[in-house]
Amino acid sequence: MELIADIIYKLIAITIRTIFFFNGGLEVVGKENIPKEGVIIASNHISYLDPPIIGSVTPRRCNFMAKKGLFDVPVLGWLIKFAAFPVDRETPRPSTIKEAVKRIRNGHIVVVFPEGQRNETDELLEPKPGIGMVAVMSRAPIVPAYISGADKALPPNARWLKRAKIKVVFGKPIYYTSTEESRGRTGQGKREEVSMMIMDAIRELKAVGFAGK
Repeated sequence: MELIADIIYKLIAITIRTIFFFNGGLEVVGKENIPKEGVIIASNHISYLDPPIIGSVTPRRCNFMAKKGLFDVPVLGWLIKFAAFPVDRETPRPSTIKEAVKRIRNGHIVVVFPEGQRNETDELLEPKPGIGMVAVMSRAPIVPAYISGADKALPPNARWLKRAKIKVVFGKPIYYTSTEESRGRTGQGKREEVSMMIMDAIRELKAVGFAGK
């Protein structure tokens, strides 16, 4: 079953990359920064296209923490079960966090959008609590990512793709444990500080994401 899922995933990824390539271009920077071990990819969120974009350009299959309401959508809910599991953005349940940690420890990529919702502003939103909990519990490396252009390819309320260049930048992995633990942070304070550290790393990629347009 896993082999079949991987084959289907790769075919879909190729299709998505091809569509974006002919729809204005798709540039990926820093893909080599994604470790081969279990890892968290934390990205900004500007469009419904963000999950398929990230999923199509990573070196192996991704697992997404998706809004639980999406699983109730006919057809879409069935499809995303192959690459996602539900999460309550405001109050993540312990079972959801444990599922994310389990997948990471099994060597998988788990993609998280720390802002928790599509951001239609020019400034990054404050992170939801889930990313800090997953990072602290898994002790996994965190790769920050920044997507630009996806909001132009599929603006809010648009029904069809518009021509636009998309760029994805992956930063160097963050290994927070040695620095954070040395500060004596524990509990909620530690999770919040890790969350903000991740958002700061995404913010630093923003200039790179818009460079060369």
